[in-house]
Amino acid sequence: MNKQRNRQIFRVILLVGTIISLFFVPWLLVKAWILPLPDTIQEQLDEAIGHGFDGMVVYVDQAENAPQYFASGWHNRESEIPAKPDALFKIASIGKLYDAVAVTKLVSDGRLALDKTIADYLPELVGRIGNAEKITLRLMIQHRSGIPNYSDTPNFWAEPIGYEESLALILDKPANFEPGEDYEYCNTNYLLLGKIMNDALGYDKFQFVQERILTPLNLNNTFASVNEVNMADVMSGYHVGYPHDLKKNDYGMHATAEDVGTFLRALNDGSLFEAGEQEIYASIYEYEHAGWVPGYQSFAKYHQDLDAVIIEFYSTTDPKLYNWNLSEIINNRIVKILKRQ
Repeated sequence: MNKQRNRQIFRVILLVGTIISLFFVPWLLVKAWILPLPDTIQEQLDEAIGHGFDGMVVYVDQAENAPQYFASGWHNRESEIPAKPDALFKIASIGKLYDAVAVTKLVSDGRLALDKTIADYLPELVGRIGNAEKITLRLMIQHRSGIPNYSDTPNFWAEPIGYEESLALILDKPANFEPGEDYEYCNTNYLLLGKIMNDALGYDKFQFVQERILTPLNLNNTFASVNEVNMADVMSGYHVGYPHDLKKNDYGMHATAEDVGTFLRALNDGSLFEAGEQEIYASIYEYEHAGWVPGYQSFAKYHQDLDAVIIEFYSTTDPKLYNWNLSEIINNRIVKILKRQ
């Protein structure tokens, strides 16, 4: 009798918990998830704009099929310029894939070593970054260093800042964990890797990326900075609650969806690598990525079961990241549409 009563109480608790959780889940996410699946990817993009995104671009490269290009919404909301599938976009942390490949090539060339430490490459940071003598390049690439993340600083994204200013935000702060004992996504890792690559090369690491990655793949629409592009080609980005277009902010790499897709295909099929490099890369980093900076969300993924590279760009972000969750729902629906076709 007690067991039956306990089960009834447990069911009530579950029901109450479900009701409470639904109350706090934005209904837009529920709506986006339960709506009937459209027949086409273009219809899904148009539906996403109806959910509140200002603009969206999608590139699909599926085995033995011609690449597909999709766009919906605005390239520029104020001027009412329609979204363009060949627009330049801030790809944010997708750029970490390019950095990881660059490190791989420098290791293969013998100019860097994965098991050397911050102390070896940046001795001036010993005593300023916890465990500098233990944190290797490998651990930084894999986000297992324990270094605090400079972009977690309150209001960090209010205005782009450079290497010295970003690094100053975490100097002399305690480590979040011992190197290698945990995982925490951390932009500081790649800030330091960029500095280490620049020092090893004697010039900016993006020049190396250009020579060893972009040029061999004929990627002519990938750039280090917004300062290198025609501003009219950049898709406008918007952050909920902030009234202005964010496309002029310099948050790093810019590329078209097609260029990112071509790179991701070469990364996954190995054609990007020279002899011995693929084994190095496979031991240190992943083969897909997403990115976020104010106004811009980007996703780059290879779907092995479909032999398809899918790149998705969304030009609207929000403080609570509801749009991030909404993007992931839409991404999954695009895959389902592709599987059904």
